[in-house]
Amino acid sequence: MDFDAVLLPPRRAASVAQGFWFDRTINDDLDACVAAYPDKLALTAIQVEGGAASPATTRFTYRELSAMADRVAIGLARLGIGRNDVVAMQLPNGWQFTVTYLACSRLGAVLNPLMHIFRERELSFMLQHGGAKLMIVPKTFRGFDYEQMLEGLRSSLPELQHLVVVGGSGANSYEALLSGPAWENEPDARDILTRHRPGPDDITQLIYTSGTTGEPKGVMHSANTVMANIVPYAERLHLGSDDVVLMASPMAHQTGFMYGLMMPIMLRASAVLLDLWEPKKAVEVIRSEGASFTMASTPFLNDLARTVAETGQAVPTLRTFLCAGAPIPGPLVEQARSVLGTKIVSAWGMTENGAVTLILLDDDDSLAFTTDGCPLPGVELKVVGDDGAELPRGQAGKLLVRSVSNFGGYLHRPQWNNTDAEGWFDTGDLAFMTEAGYIRISGRSKDVIIRGGENIPVFEVEALLYKHPAVAQVAVVAVPDERLGERACAVVVPKAGQTLTLPEVVDFLKAQKVALQYIPERLILREAMPATPSGKIQKFKLREIVREMVAAGQI
Repeated sequence: MDFDAVLLPPRRAASVAQGFWFDRTINDDLDACVAAYPDKLALTAIQVEGGAASPATTRFTYRELSAMADRVAIGLARLGIGRNDVVAMQLPNGWQFTVTYLACSRLGAVLNPLMHIFRERELSFMLQHGGAKLMIVPKTFRGFDYEQMLEGLRSSLPELQHLVVVGGSGANSYEALLSGPAWENEPDARDILTRHRPGPDDITQLIYTSGTTGEPKGVMHSANTVMANIVPYAERLHLGSDDVVLMASPMAHQTGFMYGLMMPIMLRASAVLLDLWEPKKAVEVIRSEGASFTMASTPFLNDLARTVAETGQAVPTLRTFLCAGAPIPGPLVEQARSVLGTKIVSAWGMTENGAVTLILLDDDDSLAFTTDGCPLPGVELKVVGDDGAELPRGQAGKLLVRSVSNFGGYLHRPQWNNTDAEGWFDTGDLAFMTEAGYIRISGRSKDVIIRGGENIPVFEVEALLYKHPAVAQVAVVAVPDERLGERACAVVVPKAGQTLTLPEVVDFLKAQKVALQYIPERLILREAMPATPSGKIQKFKLREIVREMVAAGQI
């Protein structure tokens, strides 16, 4: 695979000279962990899936984690995986996720993490566009057969040479091909593990972000770009080797990948992974494992605070909860501070650059629900009007970011990089900056709904619904939701003589193999859409209509 990461070379010299690019990879950090703390607990993976009273728990010291990464790396090499080959992986949080990334890094292969919610429609595009050579899936997760789905797609994916199944029973199982045999004892093991180690500017991660252009975009990151974010992030949060990082947010998102997989290794700390979010189990795990930090979206914080309040099971070790993905309601911050005794930190970021802004640990609690934080070191922000001129503090406009952690570009789509010659990236978000230099996201110029931290690609869902025989016009807009922040609502003008129900919408989109989280959860039928004189649907008016209906209890 050739990676057209055109945004990296122009800023290399300055980023290194300023001390923001460290010119190291995760290999260097893992090797340092083994040298300094070989017997320290590195990773605890707790498998909640299945609902057992005592979930399966797997633990690795740093010595064991490195040895397993080496083993899996050689197994991948035996399957023909080498430098710049893309390994796609649709796994829930678990030790195989962490180990596979570390194994790919040994070989110079590129990991393409994919959310477990994706189905045929999303996967067929991403696997083809990214040129994945090998795909790793669970046999089943949450009652869904991933192996069967991928087998059905293989005929349309000529570059996909191998399908590896975690928990599989056949010759293609992860255990049989990768983690079982003692590959590290083979005569050529050392050569395989060292001859193609990637450099800090090589692409290490390809991750897709929900698109508003009609297709997802493949974000390319190098070790330098992700580490340039993780180091100042950890420093601002005062995180170090004594911390235990709990990660229940999906590791196929940057939240889980950067701060649940990479950061603990970079800190020489310990990570605890949960494959499913179950609040009571999360409380038990925080208490038993001594978790001191976690990062997740607002629903997780709401669930945790409620569960601790209801059960009386305190979580005294949890010092910090970083909440991102949607605004945090003020009452929730106050409740969480009171019930959990935990500092609540607001933040804002994107797949393209990781966390961009965070409040400080000694900031007043009110800043967690009135702002989205101030820039990390190495990050510049400006708010501009439609003419590109910078706006005064307090005035909302387009948010631009120039950051040392900015991505390398969109794979095969450099025309969409949204980055000017001076390195300013147009985030697509609207914001204003306070006099103190903190930002507040005030809207989105992108037409995206954020459901529990998960972006819903509105354009794609609307395009599919227009294919329904009863639909004349459709617009998908956000419905406010106390727990998830937003849910999707389909507003439909039916064709003459036709009608439509929500179950029919759901069944239709399921038949199109759309991710379940993308399917609208509300339906409003109208005789006409609010529109401009040219006929363009006025979504801002639809949003107002929906909010009024929610307030009146009509939906």
